[in-house]
Amino acid sequence: METVPLQELENRWNRCRVLLKNCVPKAAGLIVFSRVNIYYLSGTFGNGIFWLPVTGKPVLLCRRGLDRAGLESAVDNIFPFRSYKDIEAVLADAGSPLPATVAVEMNGLSWALGLSFTAALPGHALLPGDKVLAMARGTKSGWELAKLDKAGAGHARCLGKLLPPLLREGMSELAIAHTLSRLFYEQGHLGILRMGNYGEEVFLGHIAAGDSGNYPSVFNGPLGLRGAHPAVPHMGSAAKIWRAGEPLTIDNGFCYAGYQTDKTQVYWLGEPSTIPAKVRAAQDFCLEVQSWIADHLRPGVLPSDIWQHVSAWADKAGWGEGFMGLGKNKVGFAGHGIGLCIDEYPVLARGFDLPLEQGMVLAVEPKIGIPQVGMVGVENTFAVTGQGGRSLTGDQGEIICIAP
Repeated sequence: METVPLQELENRWNRCRVLLKNCVPKAAGLIVFSRVNIYYLSGTFGNGIFWLPVTGKPVLLCRRGLDRAGLESAVDNIFPFRSYKDIEAVLADAGSPLPATVAVEMNGLSWALGLSFTAALPGHALLPGDKVLAMARGTKSGWELAKLDKAGAGHARCLGKLLPPLLREGMSELAIAHTLSRLFYEQGHLGILRMGNYGEEVFLGHIAAGDSGNYPSVFNGPLGLRGAHPAVPHMGSAAKIWRAGEPLTIDNGFCYAGYQTDKTQVYWLGEPSTIPAKVRAAQDFCLEVQSWIADHLRPGVLPSDIWQHVSAWADKAGWGEGFMGLGKNKVGFAGHGIGLCIDEYPVLARGFDLPLEQGMVLAVEPKIGIPQVGMVGVENTFAVTGQGGRSLTGDQGEIICIAP
């Protein structure tokens, strides 16, 4: 079983410490609760707490899975605990007593558990530490980029080469989702997609044929979909059949070794000559926008400047109504960070005013909703470099036509 190297973990700890000093200077350490962030800092998907002091060795506390953590994690100090009331004593015994002021991952606990945690530590000031974790994870190491490269290669192969020969007229959205699932698993997808925002879920991704692309959505993204069921508004509908003269828009993630890429591919059921001029023009505009954004994914560029430019561009070009969603499906971003979760820092949106850094990875997704037609557009996952964005998910962006 592959494990996260100690040097990789130490680099992550040091990055968090630098960010703590910059973002939460009063805090003498960081407490992490969510399993994905515990994995990021320890190398095991732990059930418990990770304590990272500004100085000294970190400590992993396990409520369950102590033996597994010992097999998977390169952390030296791993101890069991039963209750939040035990934390102070366990950390003191480990040689890393809890200081008076610490940063905590506030998004890592429910309100009820957060109240329980604060009640157990009445003598400590707890400051928000979520920004530290978001920014630390936002910049990927070479070790992480290697995982993302493999995820992107499998993703591109499935959507661009392996799926098109299997698509045919009369397939339901759900049947297409099942077909794609099989291909994904065969190409190394691990079957899980993780979202970081509290309560957000996704499975496989969005399969939207025709006007499903503008169907009312509860997901924080521009592409609508009917989904499999009101209780499972993911994948696609068994009742919606893909017909000739309709776009099929697939927006989904591929997971390799815990790291995810995001990609959107549009298909058309019919010969290229049957694609309406407005649909083709909208797709061409999205490709042009993606190319411009990719060229500006360079260290020092502000994400908010990218968003301001492309949103104004869409308005000026006459695509403002449907750009990044039609009606109430519209979202205020053109891309987002991605890695261990699909929704990571940074976001190409208003308010993200810290410059891009070498090694950041973003999914760039200009899309346009067209009334009575559906949604077209493109999405690929890019790594930020000094020469602009390097696509991890291939360069296929044109509409792929499927003979009826």
